[in-house]
Amino acid sequence: MAQGILPFKYELEKSGAGMTALGGLPLYLDLTKVVGLSKSIGRHLRVRDKGQGWTDSQMVTALVMLNLAGGDHVEDLGGLEEDEGWCQVLRRVELHGLKRKERRALERRWCKEKRCSVPSSSAVFRYLAAFHEEGEESQRQVGRAFIPRPNGHLAGWSQVNKDLVGFLQSKRCEKTATLDMDATLAQTHKAGALYCYEHYKAYQPLNTYWAEQGVVLHTEFRDGNVPAGYEQLRVLKEALRQLPEGVDKIRLRSDTAGYQHDLLRYCESGENDRFGRIEFAISSDVTEEFKRAVGQVAQSEWRLFTGKRMGSGWRLEASGRRSVSFPIRLGIASRVWNIAIWRRGSRCDN
Repeated sequence: MAQGILPFKYELEKSGAGMTALGGLPLYLDLTKVVGLSKSIGRHLRVRDKGQGWTDSQMVTALVMLNLAGGDHVEDLGGLEEDEGWCQVLRRVELHGLKRKERRALERRWCKEKRCSVPSSSAVFRYLAAFHEEGEESQRQVGRAFIPRPNGHLAGWSQVNKDLVGFLQSKRCEKTATLDMDATLAQTHKAGALYCYEHYKAYQPLNTYWAEQGVVLHTEFRDGNVPAGYEQLRVLKEALRQLPEGVDKIRLRSDTAGYQHDLLRYCESGENDRFGRIEFAISSDVTEEFKRAVGQVAQSEWRLFTGKRMGSGWRLEASGRRSVSFPIRLGIASRVWNIAIWRRGSRCDN
């Protein structure tokens, strides 16, 4: 394989010296160079800006590569350090493109000669601690959802992600952003973790996914006991600020966690100065009142639903479902929404 941007290339080699079992990782180093990840980290994180030792870029790169290599724990960084071939590549690419003054500044960060190519687990744990705001912990109340306010270092990550999304948009411009908002349970055995609604210890980050570009636009890490819809309107506003230039139309999709009047009103009323009205498709809570309303729909009003969404079209099939829609109002007199309902059962077969 021919050399890319960074000074390495793939060749067949009969000797076993200097070989690596992580041959796919250098391609991702090339990618980080292309998208400008190191420069973005240097602008926005600045945890290690004036300190000695490892830089922000080296710390983050090590964690990204560990994740790509299949590492489960920070301690697995030791496996990367033990790979001689990988360490040789890493040392070469770290200095690539740097001016003489920049190289010397990097060398002066070490009082003694730098011997390792990958940060130790203890160094990484100390680094990650800088993103935690300990003073926020006093605000917690037993039995109540709580999201700590991010400190300056943690807030910088949103800017890094914004830069990455902006790079993608510059290469493949999309005018529409269909945003999927959903929370994901990540089971854990950490002692300080809280129980989720599935009755096990977990964290529950709320993610906003940009469908057209196929990337995570925004994410907020949360405790397991925080409901998926908690402060969802605030998260949506933050996600909208992450969108790059060129986007002029927004669509929102969410499950029942997004069935909140303030969120629906915000989308409908066009309060956002940049995007105006936001189209949305949000599932409704199946409450007792909802069930009674559906039960009052006459059998003659139900219509056979025979389509299945396939990409941009529909595939007809015998689904055995019937659908009905009826209007609702949510405090905005000038606007009525339709709720579409699908059901299946013996009554639908007649």
